[in-house]
Amino acid sequence: MIVRCSAIAALLALSVAMPVGAQRAAPAAVARTATAIALTPATRSAAIDQIVNTIEKTYVFPDRVPAMVAKLREGLAQRYDTADPSVFAERVTTDLRAASGDRHMYLNYAPDEFAAAGSAGTATNNQKESPELEAIHRRAAVRGNHGLARMDILPGNVRYLKITGFEWVDDQTGAAYDSAMRFLRDGDAVIIDLRGNGGGSHAAVRYLLSHFMDGDTLDMTFLQAGAPPSQSRTLEYLPAGRLKGKPLYVLIDRYVGSAAEAFAYDVQQFRLGTLIGAATAGAANNNRFSPVAPEFMLSVSFGRPVHPISQSNWEKTGVSPDVAIDPARALETAQSLALASLVARPTADAGDRADWEWARIAIDARLRPPVIPEAKLRSLTGVYGANRVGFQDGGLTYQRTNGEVVKLVPLTADALFSVEGYDDHLRIRLTGEAMERQWVDEPTATRIPRK
Repeated sequence: MIVRCSAIAALLALSVAMPVGAQRAAPAAVARTATAIALTPATRSAAIDQIVNTIEKTYVFPDRVPAMVAKLREGLAQRYDTADPSVFAERVTTDLRAASGDRHMYLNYAPDEFAAAGSAGTATNNQKESPELEAIHRRAAVRGNHGLARMDILPGNVRYLKITGFEWVDDQTGAAYDSAMRFLRDGDAVIIDLRGNGGGSHAAVRYLLSHFMDGDTLDMTFLQAGAPPSQSRTLEYLPAGRLKGKPLYVLIDRYVGSAAEAFAYDVQQFRLGTLIGAATAGAANNNRFSPVAPEFMLSVSFGRPVHPISQSNWEKTGVSPDVAIDPARALETAQSLALASLVARPTADAGDRADWEWARIAIDARLRPPVIPEAKLRSLTGVYGANRVGFQDGGLTYQRTNGEVVKLVPLTADALFSVEGYDDHLRIRLTGEAMERQWVDEPTATRIPRK
C-alpha cells in the first residue's frame, strides 16, 4: 500500500506503509479550471476545523501543535479570505510549514484524489487507500515505468539510471527494478541520478538499497507515538542479484526530498558510494494523507525515521554531498570520478583501461574545455594526405576525401581533437608535421605526414 498526493504534485512527502515508511511528493500549484469550486466562509471554516482536528490527533511532535493551530486560526481570520481553493491551499501550506518547520505539512487542492479517497475524515495511522485512489496511483506509476525514467550506457561502460520518483505497486514495480538492476549490474560503474526526485514509497527505496547491501540488514527504524517501533530491513532475496562493491555515484540537488533523500542518506551513512551535487531538501518525517472537504488532501507528519548509523535523520538539515558541485555539472563530474577510479585499478584489463582512458579524456574536456590559442590553431591547418584541415569561425575544420567538412572539437591543450559527427569514435592529433588519426577500436593511430 502506498499513499501519495495528486499527480500534479511535485515535491516532498513521507508516509508509512506497513511495515516501513513511504515518502511522497508535495504540492505544486494546481491548474485552475472553470469547474473549480468556489470557497465560502463556511467551507473555509469547516476545512480549518478539520485540519486542526487531524493535526491535534496525529502530528508527530505535540509541542508544535499549538503554534500550528494558532497560525491556522489567525489565517482564517485574515489571510484565507479567498474563494479560490488553490490560493487557499497555498496559504494554509505556507502557515503550516512556517509554524512547524516541517516540509511534510501541507494542504493540496486535489479534487480527483479527494473524490477517490471516499468520504472526508481524519486519517488514522492504519488507514488504507480506497481502491479508487489506489487505481489512480497505480496508473501513474505504470505510465511512468515506476519512476525508472531512463537507462543509458555512458562511455567507458558506466551505467546510468535516472529515477524521477520512488513509485511502488505491489507485484509490478519489483519486476521493473529487476530489469534496471540487471542493466546496471553489467556496468563497470553505476550512476544513479536523483536530481529533481521529490520522494515516493519507502518500499521502492528498500528494494533499490538491498541490491547494494547484505540481506536482512537494518536500514531504518520508524517511530510514532503510541505504537511500537517498526523496522525496515534489506531484502534477502533479489531476482537480479546484488551489486555490492560496484563503484556507485548518486546525483542530488535541493529538489531531492523524502524517499529520495532516504536513499542518498543510506548511501552516505553506509558508505556505499559518493554523493555529487548540492544539499537536499531536508524532509524526513513520516506522513499520511487525509481528505478534507470540500476537495483537499492534507499531509500530516505522524512519525519519524531513525537511521542505525547516525541514530538520527536528515530532517531540516538535508543530505550534504560528498562532492559539492553545481548540480547541472554533477553527471559529468560523476563520470570523471568513476573513470578515474576505474583507470587506477592495478589489476584492470588492458583493453578495459584503454576504453576508460578514451572516455575520460572526453569527459574531462567537457568539464574543463581546453583553450588553444588561435595562432596555434592556424599553424596546424594544411593538407594531410587526402585530408584537409582548415580554420573557420575560430576553430579547426576537417575535410574528408568525399568533400564533407566537419568541426574538430578540442579535447586537450596539446591539439587532440574529436571529429564532429563521429560520436567520439574518431580522434585526430595534429603535431604540425603530421596528423595522427585513431579510431576507438584501433590499438594505435595512423600517422599521415603533412604536405
